[in-house]
Amino acid sequence: MIGVVSQFGDFTVDAGRFELSRLGRPLSLERKPLELLILLAERNGQLVTRTEIAERLWDRAVFVDTEHGINTAIRKIRYALRDDPDQPRYIQTVTGKGYRLAAPVTRLDTGVPAPLPASVVQPTTHESASARARQGAPRLRPWMRWAVPAVVALAASTLAAHSWLRHDHEVPIRSLAVIPLDNLSGDPAQDYFADGMTDELTTMLAKDSTLRIVSRTSVMQYKRARRPLPEIARALGVDAIVEGSVARSANHLHMTLQLIQASTDSHLWADSYDRDADDVSLPDDAARALAARLHSLAPSLSAVHYVNPAAHDAYLRGHYLWFTDRMEESGAYFRKATEIQPDYALAWAGLANYYGEGEAGDILDPRTSLGPQLQAARRALQLEPDLAEAHQAMGGAYFIGLWDWPDADREMLRAIGLDPRNGELYYLRACLLQALNRNAEAIQLAKKDMELDPFARPDALASIYEGAGQYDAALADLKLRLEVSPNDPDLIGMTMDVWRRKGNYKEAVNAWEKWHILTGDPQSAVTLHRAYEKGGTRGFILRELHRRTLQAKTRYVSPIELASYHAQLGQREPTLSLIEEGYRIRSTDTLWIQMDPAFDFLHNDPRFRAVVQKTGVSLEY
Repeated sequence: MIGVVSQFGDFTVDAGRFELSRLGRPLSLERKPLELLILLAERNGQLVTRTEIAERLWDRAVFVDTEHGINTAIRKIRYALRDDPDQPRYIQTVTGKGYRLAAPVTRLDTGVPAPLPASVVQPTTHESASARARQGAPRLRPWMRWAVPAVVALAASTLAAHSWLRHDHEVPIRSLAVIPLDNLSGDPAQDYFADGMTDELTTMLAKDSTLRIVSRTSVMQYKRARRPLPEIARALGVDAIVEGSVARSANHLHMTLQLIQASTDSHLWADSYDRDADDVSLPDDAARALAARLHSLAPSLSAVHYVNPAAHDAYLRGHYLWFTDRMEESGAYFRKATEIQPDYALAWAGLANYYGEGEAGDILDPRTSLGPQLQAARRALQLEPDLAEAHQAMGGAYFIGLWDWPDADREMLRAIGLDPRNGELYYLRACLLQALNRNAEAIQLAKKDMELDPFARPDALASIYEGAGQYDAALADLKLRLEVSPNDPDLIGMTMDVWRRKGNYKEAVNAWEKWHILTGDPQSAVTLHRAYEKGGTRGFILRELHRRTLQAKTRYVSPIELASYHAQLGQREPTLSLIEEGYRIRSTDTLWIQMDPAFDFLHNDPRFRAVVQKTGVSLEY
């Protein structure tokens, strides 16, 4: 075959030289991805099916998970071309079929023979091993000398074999991250299911193995990422990455997984699973299989409970919405899961957290949410006494709802004992200890949270520093986080509040404007800027007070938040009245009034001190 040079956009693929370049500068691309790119260029815009790709790139005699191998090759091509999978300029996915090169291709024959893919190169009859070595033929790596014959023998003995494992990884695997699984269902509405499977696989690996497993929230930032896996692994501080895909149809569920060592970007293990669509045991089975192969299988701590597939699906939807900041919608799916299966403890825990977080997050009115929160938490704990999430839910109810500090701390410590690698549990207890003015302990727990899961709540440590009055430490931590995530609304919002508490309203307004823009409300940013320009600090506060007072007529707004605006204006009577109302309805942020310098002028007021004393938190800050 004569080598062909294919040009598209700024890129050139030279089949004769087996090289990809951009504007004359060679680019690094591994053999399989480059072979695939050459194939796509040869077809010049025509569809290349996944079956064709597998036959062209891989030898049928040796088992490889070609489905995931193709996904990996496409990902690496896209990274080299800086192509966006959501808005592709070059590599276009034809869902369920294959791929095509979308850019116009200009071809030029060079007369140089193109190399055949390694999978079809055959030695001549008289060619010796030493001759092949002298001619530069690729040598088998040590592991391949026994692995290839073994796999061939295995394939010959059973057609059901569908996994493989390399045992020669030089660096021991002690930590893993599960990158969000690709949704290959051909339906974006199934994203929740792919994310749910990622989360459950992560959770099961943490429970079933002795490895350190990076949390779901930390890896979700790499969903559809185009960065090399070793780079992602370094950012997450792990030895290996698990990546894969999931496809669910009406009656069938197919999942592929592969383990990649970060230091060498080499594949250590792959497996594929075909199950009934209603099989909810797949994440646990896959996690235990992987843990066993890495010799890190942990003893089982509890029996596996039956889960109704429809209830499981509703729970996954609620969980997905919860983690995509659509908390208002998540509650309906958690509730649906408990209605389908009343003994589903994890769904009850999710529902309890919805009520508790919704209340604390200025979504739900505590007068109507506290009862359901307690009921759901108690139900979860009754159903599964050894479920960490149930103790977390009960601890949150005691803390946020009942203001019962000893029982809240007991439940949180029990949850941590059951799931010591869950960073969220340490943050929850840090908030509790801070309310009791145990700031040094709270800061250490927040640091532990950030160590375990730096992306779940990137503002967690800064919020505890802020509550302790260590504003410079809070700003320094926020600056560090913003270097990684400059457009994170939570970080920007926390920055605004720290500057406000520090007394620098100019910086606070700048951050608040950016927050409005990032959350899709640029008009409010304009209005806020004008209010500050015209009326200074007082104009800014009056504008926010007016905005939130209007919102309080149609939705729940915490009386404590309204009280803080009156306090910043120095208005004693309305401030005290709203604080007392916040206590009466058990508004969660009543617990933090001593920490906000806006209320400092009231610290000696008998009415203020009476409220603090009734909550049971520390009187002195």
